[in-house]
Order: sequence, then C-alpha cells, then structure tokens
Amino acid sequence: MLSDAVRIQLADELEVAERDRVAIDPLVSRYSEIDVVDSYEIQLINIRRKLDGGAKVIGHKVGLSSLAMQQMMGVDEPDYGHLLDNMEVFEDKPVEAGRYLFPRVEVEVGFVLGADLPGEDCTEADVLAATVAYAPAIELIDSRIKDWKIGLCDTISDNASSAGWVLGPERVAPGDIDIKAIDAVLTKNGAVVAEGRSDAVLGDPVIAVAWLARKVASFGVRLKAGDIVLPGSCTRAIDAHPGDSFHAEFAGLGSVRLRFS
Repeated sequence: MLSDAVRIQLADELEVAERDRVAIDPLVSRYSEIDVVDSYEIQLINIRRKLDGGAKVIGHKVGLSSLAMQQMMGVDEPDYGHLLDNMEVFEDKPVEAGRYLFPRVEVEVGFVLGADLPGEDCTEADVLAATVAYAPAIELIDSRIKDWKIGLCDTISDNASSAGWVLGPERVAPGDIDIKAIDAVLTKNGAVVAEGRSDAVLGDPVIAVAWLARKVASFGVRLKAGDIVLPGSCTRAIDAHPGDSFHAEFAGLGSVRLRFS
C-alpha cells in the first residue's frame, strides 16, 4: 500500500491533469505497490475536494461491468466512480470537446432511485423495489492517463474514468420492461457505430446496482432516493471529436443524444 503522502501526491497529479487537460503517465507504471484500496482513497481525496468547492454527489457509475472488460483488466468484480452535479451534460446544449482529454461515449440504461437502498445487505430485489424508473443514458468517459493506457488502479483513482452523462427524457417503470433484454443502437453522425443489449452488464444491470450499493457501504456511503446510477455500458466505448453527434436508441425505453462542439 501507498503512504498517505503518496496518495495525496497522486490525487494532486490527477486533479491538475483534469484542470489543465494534460494527461499523466499511468500510476501503475510508477508505483507497482499501488492497490485497489489506495486507488479508492485517491479517488475520494479528489471527490472531497470537489465537494468542498461546492459540487454535490447525485449518483454513481459502475465500470468494468462486462466479463470481457474484467478479463482484460484481470479482475473479478466491477469498479465504481462518483457522479457530481457539475458533470451532467444535456441533450440541447453541445458539449465542448476541448473540456476533456480523450472523450468517449458509452450507452447505458440509467437507474433513477425513488427510495434509499440498503447497504451491505442490498439485494437485486431491493434495487427493483427502490428504482422508480429506467432512463436512456449516454455516459461521457475520459481518462486523465495518457492514451487510455490504464490499469485497474489507474481508472479507479481517476473516478472510474468518468467525466459526465446525459439522460434522455423518457422514463419507464421497472415492471413495464425486461431490464435484461433492452437492445441498444448507437449512431455517430448518422452511421451505426455500436450495438448491444442490456444484459451485457453482468447478465442483468440490476446485479451491478446491488453490487454498487454493497460496495460503497464499506466506505460509509449509501445510495439514496433521487440518485442516478449508471450500471455499465451495453456497447463498446466510442471516441468523440469536435462536431460529432451521437444518438442512442433503446428498444422500449426511448432515446438520448449528445453533441460535441
């Protein structure tokens, strides 16, 4: 494990990289002893700084929620990051691509919680009971690590490579759709660039949300009514550049778009 001083140093580096949009070398290439506990503590240092600056946590995202990504990273569980109110982007306002280093988009079924979730004992049934609606979503991901050359501890330290998200207007109650069978198609500038289905997320996105509730409980955090949860992507991530326009269509759930200037 790393010392507190080194954790703060690495949090400083990530904070400056995000602010100045200048990527840094992978943490794992410089500190072979870094582990998952170090990485979540580094993430939390920067989240606390943002909260001190006036930001608010309004949800969480789950990463590495597909078997392929877990195998690639050599892990057997997902990771998570925080969604802050100042990270939200909107369908009707183009996002400045220059605000990010290496932006990419992912297609997700968002969960809108209508009640608090239990902590370490949270089950899939608890998630379904607490979820007021599913929503079409695009997550905007970014990496403050050079060229996306990340290991597990890099992405966790970097808030699970999260940068923003947008929800479409539609809301569908859990009882009105099969969460495991939502087909999704992503177009970029009118051309199909990715297709997937919601069960790409651990076989059932509800499993990812229950895992998240249990995981954050170990850090003294609870998922609360009103929170947005992004459980993981239905498709591979797609690079975004200035002028790109994305549109994600979900069978039975509606659509969401995101434009870059």
